[in-house]
Amino acid sequence: MLEVEGVVAAYGAIEVLHGVSVKVAAGDAVAILGPNGAGKTTLLRSIAGFLKPRAGHIAFDGRDITGIAPERLVRAGVGQVLEGRQLFGPLSVVENLRLGAYARFGKSPRADIEADVERVYALFPRLRERRLQKAGTLSGGEQMMLAVGRAIMCKPRLLLLDEPSVGLAPLVVKDIYNALQALRSEGITLLLVEQNPEAAFALVSRCYVLEAGRVVHEGTTDALRASQDLARFYLGASDEDDDL
Repeated sequence: MLEVEGVVAAYGAIEVLHGVSVKVAAGDAVAILGPNGAGKTTLLRSIAGFLKPRAGHIAFDGRDITGIAPERLVRAGVGQVLEGRQLFGPLSVVENLRLGAYARFGKSPRADIEADVERVYALFPRLRERRLQKAGTLSGGEQMMLAVGRAIMCKPRLLLLDEPSVGLAPLVVKDIYNALQALRSEGITLLLVEQNPEAAFALVSRCYVLEAGRVVHEGTTDALRASQDLARFYLGASDEDDDL
């Protein structure tokens, strides 16, 4: 479904990605792991259309999407939960959710959009309780739930997520990942950047590890777990850890 081939990306004169290649099959869940500064977010921003690569190409469903604007990607079926969550703080939870379906306005009946709002509430019951509350007053965990919920209102086939567990309590992380597992079971393909490998390993089947803008490992979750030296060096596992 997604093919990233030889992508080079930079901010001004500073090159961050040096020929990165990633593949994600339809229905799969894949994680991009690595230390701070490895280029994980830059890779996701390049895929999502916020940063045009200097070289390489990105294809979605066989179509070249390199440098295509984010709003066009959303209409093509690429949902995005990127850095900062990007919610409309003064608007309520339900208003944010409805805006997530903006690409469907005029195409989908209002009843279908409202049914999808209810689907989000089923995934995240706390959002139903907060439906009239302003998004900017939600807790961090609730804001992440809302960001995920808003992203799936566009009915994506591929969902990009940038560190969905960052700064959240373990119980909230569990709720988020349970919802992502449910989305995967519905056939939505997932690509996520994570600092928390344990959370990612409960969901994904394959991983890429970035270091200094290059892929230094790719393979199954089990293979990464078995590679203790790699895990300690790139993911921060301690020498006392039996496994990762």
